[in-house]
Amino acid sequence: MASETAMVQPTNKIVLDSKGLHVQTKKVETETNVYPGRLVKRGTNDDDVVVNTAAGSPSGWVGYLNTAKKYRPATIATLHAADDQVGIINGPGIILLAKLNKGASVTKGGLLTDAADGGLSGGTAGTHHIYAIAEETVDASAAAANILVRSLF
Repeated sequence: MASETAMVQPTNKIVLDSKGLHVQTKKVETETNVYPGRLVKRGTNDDDVVVNTAAGSPSGWVGYLNTAKKYRPATIATLHAADDQVGIINGPGIILLAKLNKGASVTKGGLLTDAADGGLSGGTAGTHHIYAIAEETVDASAAAANILVRSLF
């Protein structure tokens, strides 16, 4: 009988499993909340990104090690600056460290949809666009928290 090996949140990186990973480099148009692991969407131009909003049609996740050192912030908790050239990652099945927004709680296997500030919250199939599946149980009812997720796009 096989047993599941527990996944552990990575330290100062956001990708835990990169099988199927796609990377594009885009320019941060507006720096507000553009942290590694956050969802982003198209900015004014095709080569620009801004932090995603609730129901905002995200195009990917802000990478960390996938961003050139010149533009990589000191830690994954450090904001990107406007005009930084950042690695935007996506791919079904990749496991990464994302942000669960304050007020949300999810159990492992829970469905996640996009929320304000590039974060995630619990979602319902058929009602919300589902962008990720929780790979761990996280209670962010009091404050936003990091969460391991399996990307679905």
